[in-house]
Amino acid sequence: MKNVIVTGATKGIGRAVTEIFAKNGYNVAICARTASDLEQFKQELQQQYKIEVIALAVDMADKQAVKDFAQKVTAQWKTIDVLVNNAGAYIPCELTRSDTEAAFEQMMDLNLYSTYYLTQGVLPNMLAQKSGHIFNMCSIASFMAYGAYAVSKHAMLGFSRVLREEVKDKGIRVTAVMPGATYTASWEGSDIPAERMMKAEDIAQSLYSIYQLSDQTVVEEIILRPQLGDI
Repeated sequence: MKNVIVTGATKGIGRAVTEIFAKNGYNVAICARTASDLEQFKQELQQQYKIEVIALAVDMADKQAVKDFAQKVTAQWKTIDVLVNNAGAYIPCELTRSDTEAAFEQMMDLNLYSTYYLTQGVLPNMLAQKSGHIFNMCSIASFMAYGAYAVSKHAMLGFSRVLREEVKDKGIRVTAVMPGATYTASWEGSDIPAERMMKAEDIAQSLYSIYQLSDQTVVEEIILRPQLGDI
């Protein structure tokens, strides 16, 4: 059986991605901040799909916690077939205000550095096996000026492009996934109808379909938007 790592796995896109791989027989290693949510999701996955599940509570803004997660997973699984760097957050802040400095730094830790450190922890396994697929959840904010949040996502897209160049001759594929507004828990309570946004399951299906392509083909970047445009 193949092994998949998904961060931010208990909600939204991360949950949908985890479920589609689990449904197709892949073992999954998942993390999120809330241990109770993780344990419940782990039990559901194991009972429904009969797969191996590694579930660890991780604060993705904590460098050492991210490294520890990578170490624990790679110690248990020598082969890592897919890494989905999905964890991240939108934290309101403005570049022109010095009093939002802490919020900006936390967003960079969550959206960029966690991806870097986890990828660093997993890459040795992928390099040794000469295969693997890394998906980075970058958002349409990767190429649009959606506030200070966009800085972290621009950087994540840049990271994806550079990493792809470094590993493309080593059997490893890298895909930057850039979804627009997707209906998740973060939109609950808003006056925007769910039908106006994309489904998390659609993003997950796109990602899984990309992974199923032959080894000689890579989707470098994919943009997904609501049919009626951005929100």
